[in-house]
Amino acid sequence: MTILLYDLVGHDATRPFSPHCWKVAMSLAHKGLDRSSVPTRFLEVPTVEGGVSKTIPVIRDGEKVVADSFAIALYLDEAYPQLPTLFGGEGGKAMARFVERWTQLTIHPYVTTAAIMDLYEMQDEENAAYFRRSREQRLGRRLEDVVSARDAGLAAFRVALEPLRSLLAQQPFIGGASPLFPDYIVFGALQWARIATPYTLLEDGDLVAQWFSRCLDLHGGLGRKVAAAA
Repeated sequence: MTILLYDLVGHDATRPFSPHCWKVAMSLAHKGLDRSSVPTRFLEVPTVEGGVSKTIPVIRDGEKVVADSFAIALYLDEAYPQLPTLFGGEGGKAMARFVERWTQLTIHPYVTTAAIMDLYEMQDEENAAYFRRSREQRLGRRLEDVVSARDAGLAAFRVALEPLRSLLAQQPFIGGASPLFPDYIVFGALQWARIATPYTLLEDGDLVAQWFSRCLDLHGGLGRKVAAAA
């Protein structure tokens, strides 16, 4: 059975950009499960599955509807234990919780700074107005003022990735010899940036950039099927 994934897009329905939706897309591919994406814009989210969640991703697997990327990953491992694991046991789930929080505090804020105007420009007129209003209220500044800080913050962002860089000097994936859900958590954040903005976050020789390239190649190059922003 094909699993429906409600996937966040802008005016171009072929360019899903949400870091959280990408976590789920990669997780479904990891499990070898068929998926059908439902392109969904910001203002359409309240209508998804009768308003089950204020945010997406949301999946429908037969009669089961699940919201939130972490909850979806847990569900997939519980519902399909015979397929490759996303966590590798209870310890992996605990590690993934840490990686998720680290990513939210370390990577997401800088991607927001670097890409916010590009994300705004990806929306149609109605959704762009919503995006500007909601993000400026959340951030307390005009979008233009947010993005103006990206050059000054780039070096500190790269330094902040050192824990991940050090880990990847020892093993090819966060999960070890092969990827697990923590890889998809961090991948989703960097894929969000890759699709939204041409601004260069990582130098080519960076171990994190090399890991990200390996992740783009996973599952038949799923991540590369959406071209980088130009």
